Amino acid sequence: MVPAVSHFIVVLQLYMVPEFSLQRAFYIISVLVAAYPLFRLHLNQLREPRQPRETAWLRSIFAIFTQAFNSENEHPDFPPEPDDLSEQLAKRLCGDLEHLYHLLGFSSEHPPSQFFPEPHTILCTTRVNCLFCPNEGHPPTLRRHRDPQQIQLLDKSFNWVKAQLYVAYCPKCQAEYYPDRITFLGNETHGRKQRLEYDAAYLRVSKHGIWMDRRIALAQENAILRFHSGWTNFAEWLSDVVDAKPRITARQSQRLYFEHFARRLIIAHELEDSFTVPAHSDAQTLAKTVREVVGENGGIIPGSMNHGCTRCTHLKRYAADLLAEGVVLDANESTVIDAPDPNSIRTAPTTASDEGIPPELLASAFPKQQERAAGSGRGYTRLASMDGKTINHRTCAVNTCDGPLVNFKNGRFCKTHLQMEEICGIIPCGRPVHSTGAVTCDDETHKEWHRKYLNRFSRLSFPGVQRVVRRQTEHGSQAASVPTLHSELPELNGVGGENVVHTFRARTTYCLQTVQWACGCPIGWGKCYQSESSSQVLKIIDRIWEHHPDFRPSFLAYDDACNLLRHIVTQDPQSPWIHITKLIVDAWHYIGHQATDILCRIWCNPAPANGSQPDLVLVQTDDNGVKHTTRAFNTETAEQLNAWLTGYEAQLRQMSDINFDFSVHVLLLLYKELVEKRVKKKNHQQYVGRLCSVT
Repeated sequence: MVPAVSHFIVVLQLYMVPEFSLQRAFYIISVLVAAYPLFRLHLNQLREPRQPRETAWLRSIFAIFTQAFNSENEHPDFPPEPDDLSEQLAKRLCGDLEHLYHLLGFSSEHPPSQFFPEPHTILCTTRVNCLFCPNEGHPPTLRRHRDPQQIQLLDKSFNWVKAQLYVAYCPKCQAEYYPDRITFLGNETHGRKQRLEYDAAYLRVSKHGIWMDRRIALAQENAILRFHSGWTNFAEWLSDVVDAKPRITARQSQRLYFEHFARRLIIAHELEDSFTVPAHSDAQTLAKTVREVVGENGGIIPGSMNHGCTRCTHLKRYAADLLAEGVVLDANESTVIDAPDPNSIRTAPTTASDEGIPPELLASAFPKQQERAAGSGRGYTRLASMDGKTINHRTCAVNTCDGPLVNFKNGRFCKTHLQMEEICGIIPCGRPVHSTGAVTCDDETHKEWHRKYLNRFSRLSFPGVQRVVRRQTEHGSQAASVPTLHSELPELNGVGGENVVHTFRARTTYCLQTVQWACGCPIGWGKCYQSESSSQVLKIIDRIWEHHPDFRPSFLAYDDACNLLRHIVTQDPQSPWIHITKLIVDAWHYIGHQATDILCRIWCNPAPANGSQPDLVLVQTDDNGVKHTTRAFNTETAEQLNAWLTGYEAQLRQMSDINFDFSVHVLLLLYKELVEKRVKKKNHQQYVGRLCSVT
């Protein structure tokens, strides 16, 4: 029997109270529909002999109905009931279940899933008035723009559904309102502009009418975070899950990524009111515009300057505190607290020179903390850690140029040097290439040298390369007995093969430089191009703290802090990186620096045992009541972040400079959120939100 409206009215009259709200009545009906599978099991059990009329299935149904009739499910604006009728109404409903389900047409041929058909999906803006027009007596209302467009929507249940897209517009300013964006007239120079709707429930991923629920983007975010998924992998996985046409393409997955994370980054940087992009931009234009406002070739992670927890921020300590805690100080200024065992760690001594260092940084004036002024507050001290990771992207093949490639698929030059594609790649030949697509001129020696360059590793096998890399990792690349990869190139015009200058392939950036607090919360990042030189590193940290001078760390741990300190002192003796922040070498790399390097041993000691830097030393008591001195901060968080970034290295290496920068911003934002969750879970958030400056 097909149920009619009259049947539904009978159900409401028999089993509902007139004082119930419509919301509560619909909820009870939905519970009634959901309980049908349990009722089928109840009927099936009754077919066996000697079964009780009231089975455990029926008792479960009664408990479900009792909870459904409870007043907790009532509309909040309705007055409370004087009497609790839930058990009485549930008992009445359970007594007539078989006839009730028959009345509503439920059977094995007509399952309850057909009782509530899928609603028609309509996509439109959530706004009702124009955002740009002034209120002249009444709010500027919106009109319907064109006829609705038939689109395909991947909903929250990972099912393709047909939907209708309605666009609203303002007749005064011609602004158009879509579910995920607003386009409006800009000035004559820029044409129409676009603002993003940051709380959009749906996102357009294709100009051909393909939309996705925002929760699909959240699934992609978690796939990136937990499984290091790329755009193509996520598209294939999503297509397999949906298992229906149209299949999701990698381009659509990439567009979903940029649409979702563009909103995440803009919100994190608090740029919602000012950010605009050309109307109906493609994914690359959107990513480029976001990159321009959040940071190009580097930047800071929003909210990181105000971060403070017990893992990275401590109360200021003085030498008197160490003495009061019973610490026996060491007279040797280069001794390290809780130093790693040098016999179990591969060391790589670095050369150092004290030439050009002012006398005040030499051994004649050892570092010493100022005494605490009477009655002054302690303040806080924070430590940041920095390191480089060889994650890079391709750049122009010209040695003196760091510009991005025009063609990241197989190109070699930036826009400035693009004309060099037409001349010989051997520098400084300068003759035109012998044919279109060639990289050398018609000189046979140049052509032969290029051929051997392409085949320079042809005799190497993949297992052989693996063996070389493994042994280099085990023994260090400087060991004499360790095999090395060696390519044999012939001489060219008297120049050794390894010294021939050419533009046969694009170069890459040198490394990704990251800075984070001692708890792991990332602060900012930048790129080193030719090498991880002190000058480039200084530019990166200067840029990160350029607009936040009061939030410079008390200590900055870096594996080459001694040479960075030399560079800063020789270039700018009044630099705040000398007078506000103390540069130290992280504990792991400190044991590999030369013992004869006076500046490193005295001024960059990560935890001096002589009490000169009590902020870097803590006293802890073990289970036996014995006190031990230990390092106050974890100086290896940069290494830990680099290890986490390794999972994304293969993806980042293949990206353009725009996608690379955008993705690094995204990854560090996600990592910051992970760290903050861990801090909150372990209750280490004592100083969060309380720091305005650090002394």
